[in-house]
Amino acid sequence: MDPFDDPRLTAMGLFAEVYTGLSSKTSPTLAAAGLSEVDFETLIRLARSPERRLRMSDLAAQTSLSTSGITRVVDRLERDGLVERSACASDRRASYAVLSEAGTERLRAVLPQHIKDIETWFTGLLTENQLVDFLEALRMIRDVVRPCATAGVREVSRAPRAETG
Repeated sequence: MDPFDDPRLTAMGLFAEVYTGLSSKTSPTLAAAGLSEVDFETLIRLARSPERRLRMSDLAAQTSLSTSGITRVVDRLERDGLVERSACASDRRASYAVLSEAGTERLRAVLPQHIKDIETWFTGLLTENQLVDFLEALRMIRDVVRPCATAGVREVSRAPRAETG
């Protein structure tokens, strides 16, 4: 077998092409709402977390940003009024990023079109069973390559909408 025709290379290449393509299809909607992809990821992770908040360290782990990277993102979102910070009562060294009401409203405004984009360019191309199988496969891979992706979430349900990522 030709090593250049290895199906593992094909799988990785297709995955990268799909991610890049989906990103280019969905980012204009986010940009129109004044959000970058990392802004949206941060806000949606907060929105889908208990009490709409996460410890900064957990948020960094979930987004795979460094602590200083997530601090810069949260600083910017806080200046825009989309996120607030709150002290951790049990650990003075820790703080929480909390989705503000303005952040909630910004997400509510962008979600209908963003979900429509996702449906058009991604999930709507799959049958219900294909989507269930795809989500299961993605979670299995994610749990190996990014075990911190659900950091700070008390109970992770396997329902399609229960996780942040």
